Amino acid sequence: MRRRHLLYVAASGLVAAAAGVRGQSMMGNVDLASPRMSQAELSRADIERMLGEASGTPLDLRDRSLNRLDLSGLDLRGAKLQWARLNGANLEDCQLEGADLSLVWAMGARFAGARMRGSDLFQGQFRGAVFDRADLSGARLVGNFEMARFDHAILRAVRAGADMRNQSMGLIRAVFRSATLVGADLTGGDFSRADFEYARLATATLRDADFTMALLGGANLQGADCTGLDLTGADIASADFRGARGIEGIRGLDATTNRHRAFF
Repeated sequence: MRRRHLLYVAASGLVAAAAGVRGQSMMGNVDLASPRMSQAELSRADIERMLGEASGTPLDLRDRSLNRLDLSGLDLRGAKLQWARLNGANLEDCQLEGADLSLVWAMGARFAGARMRGSDLFQGQFRGAVFDRADLSGARLVGNFEMARFDHAILRAVRAGADMRNQSMGLIRAVFRSATLVGADLTGGDFSRADFEYARLATATLRDADFTMALLGGANLQGADCTGLDLTGADIASADFRGARGIEGIRGLDATTNRHRAFF
């Protein structure tokens, strides 16, 4: 229980300040080379057996070490994965609709092609994870996705905005710093106060997305569809909007910070 608490505190600190000194110090408190964070306590055969015995009941894999495990293609709909360690795991083409991945450690994990509609990734550590072509529609994405990849992923109506009613540990926001979201569909998503500094959003669909108070410094939005995008209060210093569509339909553009330093 104490180890779980320490991982929770570390994860919370990393999400709250993933790009700052505090976040770096929190990462230093976690031994990523330890068996708990780098090995698996179950095999794929074990998981398949558990699925067979569950007869459709969502699996309970809370607080399990599943690092580097090949779980590709498995039906994990509604699975309880809170506090699980999935670092380097392969979950490509998995069915993860409605799964609870809150507070997981899944750095470098692969979710390409996974079906994750309505899943909960709150305060998860997904640094460097791959979500290419995954469907995360309606998912909760207030986690650390620094340097993660979402090329051509579906992120429609996701919930990645900071909840200002619950910030006792500092600003807990979605972090997509230096992430790649080329061609991703973010239509109608809530990304308020999210950190997209240096992210690649080229050719992404941002129609009616909420980016109020977001950090977009140095982000690449070339060729993106910005129709109805709300940028009220966002920092767009050095953001590149050249070739983007729907610029005239961006809401709050005059209320952004550092507009004079952005490229249109």
